[in-house]
Amino acid sequence: MEPDDIEDALSGAEELSAVLDDLEARSRSFGSAITTALKGAVLDGDSLIEVLQNIAYRFSSISLDVGLKPLETSIGSMVSGASNMLSGAIGFSHGGVPGRVQAFATGGVVSQPTYFPMAGGTGLMGEAGSEAIMPLKRGPDGRLGVAAGEAGAPVQVIFNVNATDAQSFRKSEGQINAMLTRAVGRGRRGV
Repeated sequence: MEPDDIEDALSGAEELSAVLDDLEARSRSFGSAITTALKGAVLDGDSLIEVLQNIAYRFSSISLDVGLKPLETSIGSMVSGASNMLSGAIGFSHGGVPGRVQAFATGGVVSQPTYFPMAGGTGLMGEAGSEAIMPLKRGPDGRLGVAAGEAGAPVQVIFNVNATDAQSFRKSEGQINAMLTRAVGRGRRGV
C-alpha cells in the first residue's frame, strides 16, 4: 500500500468511528427519552397520548439536532474563517496566532509573514524572511534615527603628567592631546 492510501484508510476509519460514536450517543438519548416517558406514565399518571406525545417530541428534537448539525458546523467554520481573516487583515496576527498582539516598543524580529495596519491599508512584513523592528529616537540635533543603547556611566580619563617645568609640559601637550583623542574615539566605538 502507498502512504497516501494508508492515510486515506486511517482518515476514513476515524470518520466512521466518529459517526458510530455519534449514533451510539443518539440511540442512548432516544432510549432515555422513551424511559422517561414511560416513567411519567407510571409515576405521574400520564395518559397514553401524553406518553406518545413526549416520545414524539423527544424523537423530533433528536432528529432536528442530527439534521441541523451540518448547518451548525458550516456556520461555525464560516465564522471562524472570517474571524481569522479579519484579525490577520487588521494586524492582529503574529506568529500564526490570531488575536495575539505582539508589542515591539523595544524592538524585535518578525520571522514569518505578518499583517499590520497602515494609514493607507494593510502592510505585510516578514514575507521574504526575518525582518528587524528598531525603535527610532530623535537625537540632540532633532534628526530621527535608530536608537542606540542607553549610555552608561560617564567615563573618566585621567592623565598623570610629570613635568619638571612648563617648557617640558608644553612639549608633551601634543602627545597628551593625541592620547586623549584616541581614548575618546575608542569610547565612542565601545572598545
